[in-house]
Amino acid sequence: MRVPLSWLREYVDLPATETGRDVQARLVTAGLEVETVEQLGGGLKGPLVVGKVLTIEELSEFKKPIRFCTVDVGMANGTGEPQEIVCGARNFAVGDKVVVVLPGAVLPGDFAIAARKTYGKTSHGMICSGDELGMGDDGSGGIIVLPPEHEVGTDAIELLELVDEVLDIAVTPDRGYCLSMRGVARETATAYRLPLRDPALLDVPAPNSYGYVVKVADPIGCDRFTARTVVGLEPEARSPIWLKRRLQKAGMRPISLAVDITNYVMLELGQPLHAYDRTRLDGPVGVRRAEPGEKLITLDGVQRVLDAEDLVITDNRGPIGLAGVMGGANTEIADHDEAGATTAVVIEAAHFDAISIARTARRHKLASEASKRFERGVDPQAAAAAAQRTVDLLVLLAGGTAEAGVTEVVAPSAPRTIAMPANHPDRVAGVDYGRETVVRRLQEVGCDVYGQDELVVTVPSWRPDLAEPNDLAEEVIRLEGYENLPSTLPTPPPGRGLTERQRLYRRVGRALAGAGYVEALNYPFIGEQVLDKLDIPADDESRRLVRLVNPLSDEEPALRTTLLPGLLGALRRNDGRGSHDLALFETGLVFRAPEKEGIAVRLPVHRRPTDEEIAGLSGVLPVQPRHVAAVLSGAREQAGWWGKGRPAEWADAVETARTVAREAGAELIVRQGQFGPWHPGRCAELAVVIDGTERTVGYAGELHPRVVKALHLPARSCAMELNLDLVEQASAGALVAPRISTFPVATQDVALVVSSDVPSADVEQVLREGAGELLESVRLFDVFVGSQIGEGKKSLAYALRFRAADRTLTVEEATAARDAAVALAAERTGAVLRGA
Repeated sequence: MRVPLSWLREYVDLPATETGRDVQARLVTAGLEVETVEQLGGGLKGPLVVGKVLTIEELSEFKKPIRFCTVDVGMANGTGEPQEIVCGARNFAVGDKVVVVLPGAVLPGDFAIAARKTYGKTSHGMICSGDELGMGDDGSGGIIVLPPEHEVGTDAIELLELVDEVLDIAVTPDRGYCLSMRGVARETATAYRLPLRDPALLDVPAPNSYGYVVKVADPIGCDRFTARTVVGLEPEARSPIWLKRRLQKAGMRPISLAVDITNYVMLELGQPLHAYDRTRLDGPVGVRRAEPGEKLITLDGVQRVLDAEDLVITDNRGPIGLAGVMGGANTEIADHDEAGATTAVVIEAAHFDAISIARTARRHKLASEASKRFERGVDPQAAAAAAQRTVDLLVLLAGGTAEAGVTEVVAPSAPRTIAMPANHPDRVAGVDYGRETVVRRLQEVGCDVYGQDELVVTVPSWRPDLAEPNDLAEEVIRLEGYENLPSTLPTPPPGRGLTERQRLYRRVGRALAGAGYVEALNYPFIGEQVLDKLDIPADDESRRLVRLVNPLSDEEPALRTTLLPGLLGALRRNDGRGSHDLALFETGLVFRAPEKEGIAVRLPVHRRPTDEEIAGLSGVLPVQPRHVAAVLSGAREQAGWWGKGRPAEWADAVETARTVAREAGAELIVRQGQFGPWHPGRCAELAVVIDGTERTVGYAGELHPRVVKALHLPARSCAMELNLDLVEQASAGALVAPRISTFPVATQDVALVVSSDVPSADVEQVLREGAGELLESVRLFDVFVGSQIGEGKKSLAYALRFRAADRTLTVEEATAARDAAVALAAERTGAVLRGA
């Protein structure tokens, strides 16, 4: 909300010496976020005056049209002679009043004006546009043409209110009342302890039966609708300078008088309004929910297909506006420059349901000044005053006549009251404010307060955010000053630090970074189409999406069930920008919808929730395991004088999974697998043993060419993803440092011939089991396939290392352990000792 300081002073008698910075400091102390104070007209220096165009000579010998003008500026130039000025604009004519800057002046941006020769003529000054004066867009698209009543030679700096200060306030969702001059003025008056001249305190005629007919079919969506009619508007009437300037300073573009007035009143009182051309209305105005498939062309010229939840304004023809968002083109106010200019208007001042308006605005991607206010909360009691203010301005500035009919449709409602102990703010803040201070501060907010030890507080209509005692306590605390709260830091108990789980996450991150991976943090949103591209099976748990009610993007409306989409997207972007050798990883939560849906209960805040309440809440929350994933492409080892290097391959992805498991102290079982996005011949299934039961925890390997093509990834990209929570559960506890034996190792090599479909990991596991406790390690160092060992066979060569902790092993002991391992492998896998 942009708040001109000159406008703010109309409602609060601020000291004349107060600057925008001073007001900013007071409002920040009161809890408003004033981001900047803009100095309008900074560095501006006259003479800048009103001039009258006397003659225009067209200079046609140049590439673009140029005009050589003489302008009467009175005695502002010291001589009274016409000022000769060269100008390229075309939107003014002889006799028009314009704004002229004379030599010696300085415009915003330190642009000094001097007489200079251009296009074969000497230009003594400049005829100004709004942009050149820092005024913003005035809708003219060129030179400022002033109304004819302004005298030649008048100081234009004062006339156009070019020097001012504007406070730019970031209004939070709970402070919707501050999206108006009235709301900011109330906060300013409270901060300075000065009286407020409330612009909503107007004499409003009582509703009667002969106003414009309004029918509200949905009183929940629209609990108040005020309609007023003004006729006899002068088609040539234009917005006065003061009105245009206030709109411009507030960040809005002047359009036409009727529209400008509704925008002005909205900025002043916070009540969005809409003016309908009465001649374009067909029958009564109605408010209802849209019929599915109904269409409406809004004021921005876009045809919109309406949803059944959209609240619409109608007449006999159907929808004529999206309630609280934007009006329809078929009842738009016609400007004075158009044929059939509007001379009679029906003014709408209504109060709509905040949630309904917010959803409609997001559904149609149509954020407007009106919807921004309605979804944050608008004062329902201000509707009649806003309509009256609009009527008064139309009568004053457009020469209209207000019809006597006043329509007001109101759904019954009672004032909201909150019961609160008088010492509740004291207990929340840890400060002894006392009852008198609490009552005074609540009254300053606009509340009516009754009672002694137990207060009954009637909440003002413009504060829908005040719903419970804690909200009232917050108002007292902020007005008394957050800076006055005592700062007491809790003393942490000694001996605490990171939990074992937190230490694991850090160890995993450090290990992957040490292995050459770079951590990537991605948004946790996905669309179902990316799961299709990843070939995720339809019955996989990754398809149990948690869909968002209000997603940031319609293309990604759900929370992620896997880390791969975000990581692969980062891989694709970096590869497209020239980084081809990539290794990325991410750890984070994934989200899967519970098998049975439920509704979460609202937990109390005045006491600790019971175990049953916490369990009930946890039961309806999505399952949220922590995963770790990595992706690779390009070179894994760079080429150079030290060697040829090598590309990243499926084995690197598997080794990454082993690195994670080692950090968790878990033994990872690796076997050939097949799942979704991975190449069926280059995919490893990863498993761990938890409480005696083997659990699959992820997959690693090279991505399927079909997935690579669908996601536009580099060829032969590889990936790995693990359920880190399950890997942690498989941990044997705290890592125990290995005991270093002083006795020598005994090495035995074996070459086993097995069927080609037997995984080497299965053979290795059997060898470990059969060799017994003397086995220190087993390593596959060769795989051979050829005619020498027969078709459908392969030879796996393993190096077995044996060592005893208390003695030097004999050859017989090592050989016996090796033979036991080979015998068990023969029994379990059909392995045959090669050469036997």
